[in-house]
Amino acid sequence: MIEIKNLHVGYYKDLDILQGVSLKAEAAQIVAVLGANGVGKSTLLKSVYGFLKPRAGQILLDGKDITGIASHLLITQGISYIPQHSSVFPFMSVEDNLTLGGWTFRRDQARVQQKLEENYQRFPMLRQRRHDDAGLLSGGMQRMVEVGRTLMTDPKVILVDEPTAGLAKMLSADVYHMLEKLRDDDGLTIILVDQEIRQALKIADYVYVLELGRNRVDGQAKEFTDLKKALWD
Repeated sequence: MIEIKNLHVGYYKDLDILQGVSLKAEAAQIVAVLGANGVGKSTLLKSVYGFLKPRAGQILLDGKDITGIASHLLITQGISYIPQHSSVFPFMSVEDNLTLGGWTFRRDQARVQQKLEENYQRFPMLRQRRHDDAGLLSGGMQRMVEVGRTLMTDPKVILVDEPTAGLAKMLSADVYHMLEKLRDDDGLTIILVDQEIRQALKIADYVYVLELGRNRVDGQAKEFTDLKKALWD
């Protein structure tokens, strides 16, 4: 379980973007964080992943305080982050991109090969394209590479920022299905920031809505049947 308590954080001193945000995500659960542009959704993920240091509040992973821990150390704690914009290395092969996910245990080649094989079993299309430059893949397949690279380290929690930004609708459906399978088949906890409200609600277990850097409303995803009333009235 990951829990965020009364988080205050910003990009400049004395100017907090998040002003007391709290959130909890249980194991094998997709938690969607929704709200208008500029309310602090992406800032929340960056704070959890150590890109921003909170001025106040706590971030707990299975009860352990991880507030302010550097990003490269959080990987070993079981937290991974997939940013909004493509983060593949376009002129490197698919397999080399995936292998980079195992950098922390790169000297253990048996383990690296094992994690690669697990990814190829999970995403058979990547096996077929493993020698191709990642930049030649479709946007949806590049997302697969990013997710596969993330899974190399056996994370407990994945932070996902706008997973389908810039993707065609047909490809977007594949990405959401992929996130569902990571929860259902791999038991991962996913915190999902998304502007695609209807799609996020279809796969989420629990929803938090932010407004001007604060919690506005939260509840089970099935409770958000009237989107306009629940989110903006």
